[in-house]
Amino acid sequence: MIGLKPMKVWLVVGTQPLYGPEIFAEVQSHSDEIAATLTAAGLAAEVVSRPICTSAEDAAATCAAADADPECGGVILWMHTFSPSKMWIRGLSRLRTPMLHLHTQFHRALPWDAIDMDYMNLHQSAHGDREAGFLHTRLRMGRKVVSGHWSDAGVQARIDAWMRAARAWHDWQGGVVVRFGDNMRQVGVTDGDRVGAEIAFGFTIDTYGVGDLAARMAEVPDRDVDALAEAYSESYDLAPALRPGGDRRDALLDAARQELGMSAFLRDRGAMALSHTFEDLHGLNQLPGLAPQRLMAEGYGFAGEGDWRTAALVRALKVMGHGLTGATSFMEDYTYDLTEGQEAVLGAHMLEVCPSIARDRPRMEVHPLGIGGKSDPVRLVFDARRGAALNASLVDLGGRFRLVVNEVEAIDHPDLPNLPVARTVWRCAPDFATATAAWIHAGGAHHTAFSHDVTTEMLDDFATIAGIEMCRIGAGTELDRFRQDLRVNEVYWHIAKGYAS
Repeated sequence: MIGLKPMKVWLVVGTQPLYGPEIFAEVQSHSDEIAATLTAAGLAAEVVSRPICTSAEDAAATCAAADADPECGGVILWMHTFSPSKMWIRGLSRLRTPMLHLHTQFHRALPWDAIDMDYMNLHQSAHGDREAGFLHTRLRMGRKVVSGHWSDAGVQARIDAWMRAARAWHDWQGGVVVRFGDNMRQVGVTDGDRVGAEIAFGFTIDTYGVGDLAARMAEVPDRDVDALAEAYSESYDLAPALRPGGDRRDALLDAARQELGMSAFLRDRGAMALSHTFEDLHGLNQLPGLAPQRLMAEGYGFAGEGDWRTAALVRALKVMGHGLTGATSFMEDYTYDLTEGQEAVLGAHMLEVCPSIARDRPRMEVHPLGIGGKSDPVRLVFDARRGAALNASLVDLGGRFRLVVNEVEAIDHPDLPNLPVARTVWRCAPDFATATAAWIHAGGAHHTAFSHDVTTEMLDDFATIAGIEMCRIGAGTELDRFRQDLRVNEVYWHIAKGYAS
């Protein structure tokens, strides 16, 4: 994936000298074995066993080192023995790195006929982790708690979900979202507080004139444009008009130049995501459609109409799903099928849906576009894959942010011979009426990040790391309860923000 930073997770184990220093070597060996096993399991990040913490000085130094290490994207804490929580106050009160509390013990089964007090003193996670949990709660630390034996597949899957969220958060720190032009005029949900976003999330949003992009495109050598245009035929089925000698080959060459110019522009600035708008195309011959589609397939985030927030969210979901199928895209709830009992949503956009979600080989076509006032743009057209997925929307409520998530199922649909854009059709959980009403009550946007890879658990972990509210809409959601939860959340997050300040 383009621009993915290296990341490791530290396993930090707590103990104390009350039972004699001779236990330290054994505790360290257990930490080393757990870290090696988690790494060998193929989780989203390598787990590094750190020197065990036996004092307040150890804990403070370890937490400070985690924050200072650019490759440390998360810390897993485990109290092997009883580790008095006051020794952790100085370190944890300053820790900014995402944290997971693993409530486990080294041995799975108790050796019933051999247990003595030495065994009991060494294996005290049962109350050592409760002591730790009290302090984490007292410090109001956002963290994930995973309970169970460290070798269990279910435990490792929950750790992996958190690692993926931590990796996306790590990616956001110092990230850059490039906007070509401003937001679509008069639209509220795609606008927002860019200073507040940088404070909350750690990435910057930089706006450039579209003329800057046009100038970069002009620097692309013709031979590179020709080579990329030729490469398109290896990946896609080209409409006859776009093939060599076709009467719209010029449009394909221009789209290739857009892609190369955009890619170079983003690469020069170390960007992770981008947006543009059809209302600001000065110096361009066509609205960029193919370029964002292919850039998303490389791992960039994207959203239309200047929607920098959704562009950043698409990037985050791309990073969370790295190493899985890659099926994540910018999406828009476009229109409905309201056949009673079969209600469904048709998701699409003017042009820019990522081919990572395509079911079959995409077709490259050129068609008129009624907005933007430019030449007919080139785009990839395809039906999307089927199966479980989700839509996520990050909205600015004024002073704080909310992540809204709806679990959906992408389904089969009739052919769409007259719809010249990429598309998918899904059913909402728990049902259409509940899901759409809940989404609207929560203020969810019409632009979303859509993924077959990312799970609600990952997004819940991500929201916890980011310190923002997440609203889940899925099986079991009841509208009256959901609305009441939104009201209560308004109070909670107002208070929580007060604590943070």
